[in-house]
Amino acid sequence: MISKSVILVIAGLLSFCNCWGQYPEIENELDKKVKAFLKDNAENWSDMNVPLVDGKILYDLIIRNKYKNAVEIGTSTGHSAIWVAWALSKTGGKLITIEIDKSRYMKAKSNFKKAGLDKFIDARLADAHDLVPQLPGNYDFVFSDADKYWYKNYFIAMDPKLEAGGCFTAHNTAMRASGIKEFLDYVESLKNYHTTIDKTSRAGISISYKIRDK
Repeated sequence: MISKSVILVIAGLLSFCNCWGQYPEIENELDKKVKAFLKDNAENWSDMNVPLVDGKILYDLIIRNKYKNAVEIGTSTGHSAIWVAWALSKTGGKLITIEIDKSRYMKAKSNFKKAGLDKFIDARLADAHDLVPQLPGNYDFVFSDADKYWYKNYFIAMDPKLEAGGCFTAHNTAMRASGIKEFLDYVESLKNYHTTIDKTSRAGISISYKIRDK
């Protein structure tokens, strides 16, 4: 008889492999276009972009929770934004994504158009240190993937704008980069947030659900 612990390990491995290899189910023409673009460009995301598995994690979070108003801090050339916007195309939402480097910003804009998702993305060329605190409105999903030492500051700026039930996610939280520990210690201490680390991501994605307003 196979023990329960062995079954759990096997299930975990199967889940990990499935996440790496599976794109979302095709439902419409936009899905076909996005999937084709992602597959054609699978080897072209080396410039500070997330890997496929991490994009799928973000996609699933948005679909599962029906998020509509998203902010991404750190666009690079657009891989994660495409996954986020793809999910938002199904929930009726839109993404604001911020990039400081003009060449990466221009490449990302081109990628969004080729993927067919440009109408779901408001791409901003700006310094996130300045823009994030100034963003008006309320949001239900945030993905932080910019300068790690500023993660805590990004979180503090977005916290009042994040709706109860929303979540703040951050990339590379398995790293020992300057600022990561300070950020995690801070969010994990908050009683109105529940924070976990998705370890199917090699880089680590922290997921902090806002349980209630303070």
